[in-house]
Amino acid sequence: MPIYEYRCKKGHTFEVLQRFSDDPVDSCEVCGIPVQRVFHPVAVHFKGSGFYNTDYGTRKSSREKEASEASKESKESKDKKDSKTSSEKSSGSDKKSEPKAAAA
Repeated sequence: MPIYEYRCKKGHTFEVLQRFSDDPVDSCEVCGIPVQRVFHPVAVHFKGSGFYNTDYGTRKSSREKEASEASKESKESKDKKDSKTSSEKSSGSDKKSEPKAAAA
């Protein structure tokens, strides 16, 4: 059974253990004037996969981030090597095709 909190206009607060099917309390236990039920926000903790990466970070997510950064760096270095070898091949092939100047 849930515990409900009530408050009257004079500031008296009290809690009542009630069933869901019970009617709400109408009057203050101390002074007898009408009361209202007090609602509080529910504490919700979202955990698990499927939520934002920034929420409740784990070691796994940090490992994944490091791995993706490492793969980016290796891809960039591979691209640089490929561009160097292609430029060397093109410059090397140009040297072979150039006619030799007369040595005399």
